[in-house]
Amino acid sequence: MAAESARRNSSPPSTSQSWSIPITNLHDDHLSTILLLLPVDSILSFSMTCKRYKSLACSDSLWEALCEREWGSQSLDALKLSSLRDGFSWMMMFQRVYKMDSVCCHKISDPDDDVEASSSFPIPRASHSLNFVNDHLVLFGGGCQGGRHLDDTWTSFVDKSNQKILKWKKVESGTPSGRFGHTCIVIGEYLLLFGGINDRGERLNDTWIGQVFCHEGLSWKLLNVGPSQRPRPPPRGAHSACCIAETKMVVHGGIGLNGVRLGDAWILELSEDFTSGTWHMVESRQSPPPRSGHTLTCIRENQVVLFGGRGLGYDVLDDVWILDIQELCEEKWIQIFYDFRDVPEYASLPRVGHSATLVLGGRILIYGGEDSYRHRKDDFWVLDVKTIPSSGLQPQGVSLNGSSVWRKLDRISYGPKSRSFHRACADLSGRFVYVFGGMVDGLLQPAASSGLRFDGELFMVELVLGFSDLDNQQRPGKSI
Repeated sequence: MAAESARRNSSPPSTSQSWSIPITNLHDDHLSTILLLLPVDSILSFSMTCKRYKSLACSDSLWEALCEREWGSQSLDALKLSSLRDGFSWMMMFQRVYKMDSVCCHKISDPDDDVEASSSFPIPRASHSLNFVNDHLVLFGGGCQGGRHLDDTWTSFVDKSNQKILKWKKVESGTPSGRFGHTCIVIGEYLLLFGGINDRGERLNDTWIGQVFCHEGLSWKLLNVGPSQRPRPPPRGAHSACCIAETKMVVHGGIGLNGVRLGDAWILELSEDFTSGTWHMVESRQSPPPRSGHTLTCIRENQVVLFGGRGLGYDVLDDVWILDIQELCEEKWIQIFYDFRDVPEYASLPRVGHSATLVLGGRILIYGGEDSYRHRKDDFWVLDVKTIPSSGLQPQGVSLNGSSVWRKLDRISYGPKSRSFHRACADLSGRFVYVFGGMVDGLLQPAASSGLRFDGELFMVELVLGFSDLDNQQRPGKSI
């Protein structure tokens, strides 16, 4: 009996016993690694368990890493160089961005405004392209008065110390042929332009790549996408496009030959040296209905959000779809359904010719556009993309509470004219969005199509960060 008892006492512990380590014995570095995998709400709950965990879960280094996880490295680096963070911890910055509920619009002036020569800045236009790349705004093409297309390229250096004064410079080198309703996206330090319509009504499907150099120089080159027999998107305009996975461009919909609205999606994958590319068509069991004048916005490396546009029956839409690319050759569209009962003014959401820009805090800022009656809008909405699952999306779609996803923002400044078919882009921080041009109401007959006019205004939309009760504790006597 004694021998048997000794054998039992000397037997090795079970696998679960040998690997069970109390959380209190874990080193702070290991706990921080675990915390970075958790949702923010879980981290805040963890901080309330004891003094040690509160100190760890509220540390500035942890929240700096969380901000980078949620906003991306570009936004984080831009905020580090900004005076906006002076005196604020990263935890407080996260809370301020989360509580953002309004925007402030600023007129952008040109130091040559007093010069009578109109050649010093772009003429009014709509359905053009506007991008932020290498600290420059780049504007190309569009349509102008008389139904004419434009083929001019303009650049303007954005000085971080004085963002409200910009000077345009016209690029005199070779540019793509004149067009409007094209798309132009940023991939790294390059611009990628596709399609459009010229003033003869011809739809295009050529692809151009542009690069901005120092001192506002820019060069355009026609991208080699292989022989004509290779798959490529049919000619189109008024489509949408965005970058995904840093080396690919997604194109969807638009108006094709004979004015037919399209519902196909294509992906262009660039070569490593950005000198050529290969197209393939997205094959999905379900897909968004055909449309034009909508937007595509990349929210994650493998996901794109589609919103709004004008459908086959000329109805203006407010549906949201996700293009989910989890693995190579596995691309699928999933619709996102919302319960709007708790969303005030949700009836104003349907729109076409709007802009949709990914901004600081993981939100899409939607501005302007027009409804089914061609009434132009001047409102700002945000769609919180963090509420959209990053994986596990099912073909039948996802249902979400609209009030947790959609929010209409207040405007606390002068009001730019209501507009549609303008263009917008954000700087590296994601806190400042530049808007140029578009169609606005005329002075004589604002309700009639003949009363429309092209606009040439450039303004900047600033996200106004919120405050919490802890602000005065961190920055006594200071305000933004």
